[in-house]
Amino acid sequence: MSSETDLLLDRRRLKRRLSFWRGFAVLATVAAVLIGVARFGNIERAHIARLSVSGLITEDRMLNRAVRALAADPNVKALLVEVNSPGGSVAGGESLHDAIAAVAANKPVVVVMGGLAASAAYMVSVPATRIFALPATLTGSIGVLLESGNIGGLLDRIGISSTTLVSGPLKGQPSLTEPLSPEAREVLQGLVMNMYEQFVGYVAAGRHMDEAKVRGLADGRAYTGAQALKLGLIDALGDENAARDWLARAKGIPPRLPVEDVETRSLVERTFGAGFGPVFEGLMKTFAGQGVTLDGAWAIWQPGVTGR
Repeated sequence: MSSETDLLLDRRRLKRRLSFWRGFAVLATVAAVLIGVARFGNIERAHIARLSVSGLITEDRMLNRAVRALAADPNVKALLVEVNSPGGSVAGGESLHDAIAAVAANKPVVVVMGGLAASAAYMVSVPATRIFALPATLTGSIGVLLESGNIGGLLDRIGISSTTLVSGPLKGQPSLTEPLSPEAREVLQGLVMNMYEQFVGYVAAGRHMDEAKVRGLADGRAYTGAQALKLGLIDALGDENAARDWLARAKGIPPRLPVEDVETRSLVERTFGAGFGPVFEGLMKTFAGQGVTLDGAWAIWQPGVTGR
């Protein structure tokens, strides 16, 4: 009786193992087929790549790599960048600016601005071969801000004290619990101005303008699309249709060429992401995090903030 039970258990174990390997083989076959189809589908598929820049701009290495790869892709005949953003972190704007500039060095890049394309969003636009905006688009806002709050007074009122040990007088500045020292203010202002000068340099190079002229426009204010056109911050008023017409007329890009969005997800994510839903997405964020932070200096349009 015992030997029959052991034999039955062994058979069950064997069946489970076989089921596992059969399932693995099926998944491997499906993946191989999908990769083959993807490669075959990309052969001689000329198109215009479209990059959407919306919301807050932060450091996104996967996106930057995907954009840079467009420069060497023979199937990509041009890059269309749709911008609708108030800006974001300086580092995020700079890295995306450089990625777009790498594409612009090899093929036409055209930017189409939506309702808002200010600060870091304007920064990522300036490498383009041509910039379009709507008459009422808010753009420009060339500048950098570094903001920190201080709750020391509130803590004193409710009887809470805070002690911070630092290795030097500038370590830990700015602080949420201590007032900003004159020395720290000078150092931090120097950081802001250094990043501001970099921003001015990007605009001057991208728009082929004298840096002195850019500084005259770069006091942090936003401009409408109509104003920006007169100031040389954009090239023309219009939407995506106008941009496509210009690509056809000036760069010989066929007007019926298909447009494909820049894809940062892997083939596995595109294939299985929808099926697994939130669970799969959660796992992907856990094991391959976006690297997004909300620290550091910002190039962002904030109407309610002074001293930009």
